[in-house]
Amino acid sequence: MNAAATPAQPLSDKAITRAKAKTFAVLSTLLPDGQPQNHVMWVDTDGTNLIMNTEVHRRKYRNVAADPRVTILLPDNENPYIFSEVRGRVTSEIRGPQARENIEELAMKYMGTAYPAPIQSERVILIISPERVYDHERP
Repeated sequence: MNAAATPAQPLSDKAITRAKAKTFAVLSTLLPDGQPQNHVMWVDTDGTNLIMNTEVHRRKYRNVAADPRVTILLPDNENPYIFSEVRGRVTSEIRGPQARENIEELAMKYMGTAYPAPIQSERVILIISPERVYDHERP
C-alpha cells in the first residue's frame, strides 16, 4: 500500500460527523474474483481520512492488500435512508501497539467496555483516503 495521498475529494462535514459518531459503517472490498464483499465495521476519522481496524488474517484485509479500492457507507443513526458514501483507497496501514490501542478506543466508543474478543493474528489500522464523497439527504 502506498503512503497516504492527498484526498481527491475531502470528507464532507456530514461524513466526518457520522464517522465520529457511533455509526456502524459498511465496508465494501473486492474479492479476488472481482465480486464485492461487505462488512459491518466500526469506523473513525482523523478529519481527512476514514480509519478502520481489522486483523491481518481476515478476508477483508487480504482483499484490500490485493486491491486497495473500497467503498464505505455511513448511514445516519436515526434514518438509514440518509447516508454518506465514501469511495477511496486504503493508502496506508498501522500495526503494532498503536493498532491494539485503537481497537480498545473503538470498543469504548461502540460498546463502552474493553475489546472483548481475543486477538487471533495481528491488529491493523486501515487508513482510507477518500476519492469521492456523496451525501444522500433525502429521506
